[in-house]
Amino acid sequence: MASIRLLTATKICVTGKSNFQSYSCVRCNYTEAFQTQTRPSGGKWTFSYIGFPVELNTIYFVGAYNIPNANMNDDSPSMSVNFTSPGCLDHVMKYKKKCIEAGSLWDPNITACKKNENIVEVNFTTSPLGNRYMAFIQSNIVIGMSHVLEQNQGTRTSVLVPVTGESEGAVVQLTPYFHTCGNDCIRRKGIVVLCPQTGALFPLDNNRSVLSSWIPLLLPALLISTCVLAIGICLKRRHEKMKTSFPSAMLLPPIKILVVYPSEICFHHTVCYFTEFLQNHCRSEVILDKWQKKKIAEMGPVQWLTTQKKAADKVIFLLSNEVNATCDGTCGKSEGSSRENSQDLFPLAFNLYCSDLRSQTHLHKYMVVYFREADTKDDYSALHVCPTYHLMKDAATFCTELFHVEQHVSVGKRFQACHNRCSCL
Repeated sequence: MASIRLLTATKICVTGKSNFQSYSCVRCNYTEAFQTQTRPSGGKWTFSYIGFPVELNTIYFVGAYNIPNANMNDDSPSMSVNFTSPGCLDHVMKYKKKCIEAGSLWDPNITACKKNENIVEVNFTTSPLGNRYMAFIQSNIVIGMSHVLEQNQGTRTSVLVPVTGESEGAVVQLTPYFHTCGNDCIRRKGIVVLCPQTGALFPLDNNRSVLSSWIPLLLPALLISTCVLAIGICLKRRHEKMKTSFPSAMLLPPIKILVVYPSEICFHHTVCYFTEFLQNHCRSEVILDKWQKKKIAEMGPVQWLTTQKKAADKVIFLLSNEVNATCDGTCGKSEGSSRENSQDLFPLAFNLYCSDLRSQTHLHKYMVVYFREADTKDDYSALHVCPTYHLMKDAATFCTELFHVEQHVSVGKRFQACHNRCSCL
């Protein structure tokens, strides 16, 4: 009883645990001393304070401390509770402006089905807030991804996602990139099921009267089809005779490409997008360290890199001079990011390149690709000797050049670049 009469204030502190830690405190001073432990009406004394700023979907630790502190071995002078603020999918918060801009009211109605062992078809309804999306197929790890750019907003769209593992029962995650929320928009999920089989033909009717009614229609259709087929064959033979003077086109086999990249590049937003571009538009078989972690562990990074360089038709140094906080916050800390799996391979690959530059061997394999404007660091300035492409402007030229015969740079130029710019890292 004596302790409450001596109580003069209570200090309340709130600590938030999220991407950014927050901490704020207020002190509530009592203008009059307490005479009883309860209110005259019989209930507990209650006070409130409104003014602590909070973020969405964040855990907060709330602590209250009485002033002055209690004597030793007396009742504890403090209490604490945990509180988790609701996210944008909460039935109340979803209608707030910040959540609406993040896509809380967008219902993509995702459906995903496995077409075969290598392809998953994803269908969803686009949002009026933006036109850029990324579809991931995850089964413990990411087994497929595809970039979607849809100009018709608010319509149903479909995308085929190549996968590298069993996809039935996997999770499809759709990440939107709206101008109102950037890389922090609400992500939606669905489950991959088997695609329905195409419907079979109508079953045969045993009733002869029904069958006989179709015969007058089938015979003219069959006759017309036969005539069209005969005319098509004649035109094809005539066309072949007219083009005998031109050489026949030969489909080139896919080429093997080893892609290496520095650790600061965001894996999902840059490396995976470039890999998809090579596979879908340049008929290339891509070699990535992220996909061969077990072999790298067995062989060692140097031996693995040397073996892959010999087997590859091209070795591409993928560079990007833009490293932003968004990538660091989302991709850089995610499982399977470039910082975890390939942080040492780019310097090793550069040293192998310098060795080839000195010995004048295999130099036709090397290429440099930028996502943004070229701005090679001084440590890698020797890469200026290689053919260089700005992907956003030179995409067609880049794919064509992949299949061309090797281009020779003069020995003097290469030796000078090697002597002046190559050094072991």
